[in-house]
Amino acid sequence: MNFPAVDAALQAALAGEQLAGVSYTVFRGSEVLARKCLGWADREAEVPLREDHLFRAFSNTKLVTSCAALQMLEQGRCRLDDPVGQYIPALANLRVLRPGATAINDTEPAREPVRIRHLLTHTAGFTYAFTQPDAPIAKAYRDARILDPQRDLAQTMEALGTLPLLFQPGSAWNYSVATDVVGRLVEVLSGQKLDDYFRAHVFAPLGMRDTFFAIPPEKQERLAALYIGSLQEPLRPGLRRADNLPYEGAWLRPMAFLGGGGGLVTSLGDYAALVRALLQGGAPLLRPETMELVTRNQLPEGMWIQFPGLPVQQGRGHSLAGAVVVDGSHAVSLGEGQVDWGGLAGTKWAFSPREGVGAVLMTQRYMGSDLPYWPGFLRALREDLRSA
Repeated sequence: MNFPAVDAALQAALAGEQLAGVSYTVFRGSEVLARKCLGWADREAEVPLREDHLFRAFSNTKLVTSCAALQMLEQGRCRLDDPVGQYIPALANLRVLRPGATAINDTEPAREPVRIRHLLTHTAGFTYAFTQPDAPIAKAYRDARILDPQRDLAQTMEALGTLPLLFQPGSAWNYSVATDVVGRLVEVLSGQKLDDYFRAHVFAPLGMRDTFFAIPPEKQERLAALYIGSLQEPLRPGLRRADNLPYEGAWLRPMAFLGGGGGLVTSLGDYAALVRALLQGGAPLLRPETMELVTRNQLPEGMWIQFPGLPVQQGRGHSLAGAVVVDGSHAVSLGEGQVDWGGLAGTKWAFSPREGVGAVLMTQRYMGSDLPYWPGFLRALREDLRSA
């Protein structure tokens, strides 16, 4: 099936030097409607993008980690409302910054513990240093070396347990390292390192042979180049290489930190296998009843996704695995009920249980996730599907 509107929208992003290369696939149930690669994997060496190229998934790692946690739930190893400190003692007695606090030690006791449900919905009160770089809590995260690649998940939890939460657990939404905590939770509950658990219980059942925390040497030449544009004027044409971000050698050698929130590299086909399984009801990863937790908004009424310094995303809630479009009138989507997320380098996925359609898009622009190519893709996809 041809998708001329999609191709035109993505070609415009390439021509405007918003992206160097982009690949996508669209599927309805088990049927692949389209799979296409446009532009370059390495612009300077003029290597065209291919289906077997690998992409830094960044936050699209979260979907894998959330599915692993839901498997723990299915097996009765934990419950959604269990306190996280029951399994990770370092997080048992967290304190909370007082409203308006300007000092990191201006705290009050938590009125309730952080629960597994809070982690999976980003309502725990944790944060990322890069989303609020000038805030005292960001400096505290940097000083505590949260997400240091040389520290394993157990060591990271010890450091995180010394820091306060931004707000009382469950009282607000904030994007954060919560899914890295979920990764450690999976390790504790399964008795396996996170990479071993993923390989055995997520990747193997789906035939995902190109998804890793560290790329094997024989596959490293397939890693697509990473680019960055202007951070002050993101729409200004122009890209430069950024392969050394977030640190030199990332994904090319094993690191102690197995980031459940952002540590995987994957391929278009591998990630599509994961999203397609969820679209088709969850098997072989999850039971149909568990999929209700993946596809239904789990935030309290009136609470929507909001990133620091940006407007509230009205009508956009969060399930236990990704964003959920509760009200489709506020933004471009495949329709109400769409589940989706994206990664820091621009990789995207979405599926609509109502429409029975899903899509995965891969590109590599650092800090490019919020550029207009994604809503443009969704808008064009809807147009092409209507015209089919």
